[in-house]
Amino acid sequence: MEEQFILRVPPSIAERIERLLNENSSSSEDKSLDLSFSEDGRSGTFVIGNDHFPASLLDLPCVLESYKTYDDSVLIKTADIGQMIMVREEGDTAPDVVEYRHGLTPPMRDARKRRFRREPDLNPELVRRVEKDLLNIMAGGTAENVDILVLLTSLLLLNKKKKKV
Repeated sequence: MEEQFILRVPPSIAERIERLLNENSSSSEDKSLDLSFSEDGRSGTFVIGNDHFPASLLDLPCVLESYKTYDDSVLIKTADIGQMIMVREEGDTAPDVVEYRHGLTPPMRDARKRRFRREPDLNPELVRRVEKDLLNIMAGGTAENVDILVLLTSLLLLNKKKKKV
């Protein structure tokens, strides 16, 4: 398996990258590509030639698979892609979130909100109490002040939450 990511650039930068990759001669003004990130690991700079563009590392809402073929008939999976590097023009604002809201294609617009279940509202104190009781039960003890119905309901909720992750 290879390590891969999606590189999303504005159309003007895409033309320059394509020109750089297609030309064999060294007469191009864009002679180099560079990508470097700051200490936070999420923001960085994309350099093409002498021009610097801001870049951000974003998590995609779902995992993508990439494939390659050697004989135009058999596809071989090469990687699972979960992140995208988004290069912006100089004046564009940086995204304030870590996860990109949309997928790569129009049907995946606002994918996290439209296609995935919402997190259940669980009381953190109830979860801590049930976890403590479960650890006591597994150690050979008994649960403290617990109604069996509440315990079973809590176990079912925790089990569903673990399966979803």
